[in-house]
Amino acid sequence: MKPSLAKGTRDFTAQEVYRRKYIINTLQKNFELFGFQPLETPSFENLSTLTGKYGEEGDRLIFKILESGDFFKNKRQTKEEFSIAIDNFNYYISIEVFGSINSIINFGSINSIIDFGLRPQFIINFFKRDDVVDYVNEMKTLCLNKQIAKFEDIFNYKETSEIYQYLKGSYYLFYFNNVVLDSKSSINDISDKALRYDLTVPFARFVAMNHGTLTFPFKRYQIQPVWRADRPQKGRFREFYQCDADVVGSESLWQEVELVQLYLKSFKELQIPVKIHINNRKILSGLAEFANISEQLIDFTVALDKLDKIGKDGVVKELQEKNISDEAIEKLSFLFDNKSQAEVLEILKNNFANVEIGKNGVEELEFVLENCKNLGIEDELVFNITLARGLDYYTGAIFEVKAQGVEMGSIGGGGRYNNLTEVFGVKNIPGIGISFGLDRIYLVMEELNLFPQNSERKIEYLFANYGEKEASEAMKILAKLRDKGVAAEIYPENTKLKKQFTYAEKKGIENLIFLGEQEISEGNITLKNLISGEQKTLSQEDFLSL
Repeated sequence: MKPSLAKGTRDFTAQEVYRRKYIINTLQKNFELFGFQPLETPSFENLSTLTGKYGEEGDRLIFKILESGDFFKNKRQTKEEFSIAIDNFNYYISIEVFGSINSIINFGSINSIIDFGLRPQFIINFFKRDDVVDYVNEMKTLCLNKQIAKFEDIFNYKETSEIYQYLKGSYYLFYFNNVVLDSKSSINDISDKALRYDLTVPFARFVAMNHGTLTFPFKRYQIQPVWRADRPQKGRFREFYQCDADVVGSESLWQEVELVQLYLKSFKELQIPVKIHINNRKILSGLAEFANISEQLIDFTVALDKLDKIGKDGVVKELQEKNISDEAIEKLSFLFDNKSQAEVLEILKNNFANVEIGKNGVEELEFVLENCKNLGIEDELVFNITLARGLDYYTGAIFEVKAQGVEMGSIGGGGRYNNLTEVFGVKNIPGIGISFGLDRIYLVMEELNLFPQNSERKIEYLFANYGEKEASEAMKILAKLRDKGVAAEIYPENTKLKKQFTYAEKKGIENLIFLGEQEISEGNITLKNLISGEQKTLSQEDFLSL
């Protein structure tokens, strides 16, 4: 078998692991400086915990875990039942659906089947298939040409029998896929667990289960992998790490300001220039209410979010395709005119004079912007009216972090989610959180060459192996080096020195130590620097005191 990786996953070399740990250690230090405490949750959750929290598309990207055991035991069809299914296909396309040769000749469209009476949706969908329509049309032609005069001849006629056999089998598979495999009830039969999609929902579940013992506001950070059945591409993987910091139990807008500070301090230490884009879900809801399209909020925000990519004309076209009226589009046209941050805010204030939720959103946004300005960090904060992430659970501020000087998607994001624990039966626990995208941060730092040289733990010394006696003495010195926190090793075999030199060079070990019979008898070691070529003899005592 040829070894391969599952799509969207990666192996990490020693260098990559060290660099990832450098990022994680930087974030972890800052999380704890801001008062967050660590938490870990299981890699998989009950499927019911995760579904319905990320929207329809998010639910499709959840990796479900197949249950062990014979989960089709009660659904498996016997040979007799299989035969009945095939016969039913014959029945549907002949007696019940068409009834006679004239019914076939007069068959116009799928509506003929739908109008005949109520049928299972999978039957209707089957007759919409191109190959089925082609088959029916072929039969119509043969009947019109009088090549088929009786109903039973349809299934025996040599020009249609082959495709009929194909359609019989195809029908059964279609039935199986639609009725057995794709039904929600059957999904529950084969899977009731799923891999973690993000860290926020498991955190909300944890809070709901433990709220009676937690001290609020409760601040936690979490650094763990998550899984999404997404299409892999640059900066997007199916298995990746999230590094989250959340506060629950407080509605104070100072939490938003603190999280902006946490973002900027962490990225400054990683030397990544960033802009933090901010919006407020209440502003988006207010815009929809102002334009009388509250029921089409998602359609509106999805289109608005594409403004940078498809421009004003593209957004307007998409809104029209979503049946949003020209009157509503005209009311929202100020969003597409590249107005300044201050101009947009003034227009929003005027438009939201009678829109309470929009007015609240603007007030919350201005509080964050003003206090970030007082802290001298307003230049890194950008009000982005088109930002519309996580609308299925965010209720207030929305954040998205973008690296400057490199083509990459967001490297962080988050927002306020005051209602998330309610789905677990626990009300009145507001929350806000942010996430750092470890994998994308790594790619940005790699592309911008930002990793420090000392981010990797290098082996400082390699002891040459001269044989069993010498190796035994070397092990004593190695133990003392390691007690001092110095990384060192001995070449495992007594082999040619050239091979041991090559090993040291390939591993980037700069110092080779010779501890032969003479050095042992004199209590010395010989140290050779493989970079400069310098070689010197030291007493073991002096060497250990370096």
